Amino acid sequence: MTGSSLLSIAAAMALTSAAAAAQAPDSYAADLGRVYGGYQRMLALKEACDTAIPAARAANDKAFAMWHAQHKSLIQDLQRRVTAMILAASTDKDDYVRNIGQYEGAILLQRKEYRDTLLGLGQEELREQCQRMPEMLKGPGADLAQVYSAELATIRKRK
Repeated sequence: MTGSSLLSIAAAMALTSAAAAAQAPDSYAADLGRVYGGYQRMLALKEACDTAIPAARAANDKAFAMWHAQHKSLIQDLQRRVTAMILAASTDKDDYVRNIGQYEGAILLQRKEYRDTLLGLGQEELREQCQRMPEMLKGPGADLAQVYSAELATIRKRK
């Protein structure tokens, strides 16, 4: 695996997955990036709501904990795969340490940018999204396995 494949993960963290799809359509790295990016966007939404609408925090914490528990095995698998790609792209232990910092940093930066975008929405629009978060997390749009079924099919072909 090359460093450019790992960059597909970070690139897929952008607000639109179209950029990642154009970069490397139907590839393992791009599909992994899209799915992992979906998870990171959920984290960013939670962070934005916690910051902007503290009154919704208790309800959102409970709903997010339930959502996270439902997706725990998938999230762990995604994290394992991202780490494995970074390890495969590394030449030695020192290179791995540098790479893990670089790519995890890029992922966190993309998540922060998405969170900041959400925080930049009008106060009323963000309030509505945050108050709907518990219901949204129960819906089909928050089911990573359903939303990203095609990408997961590609990802799971590789052990």
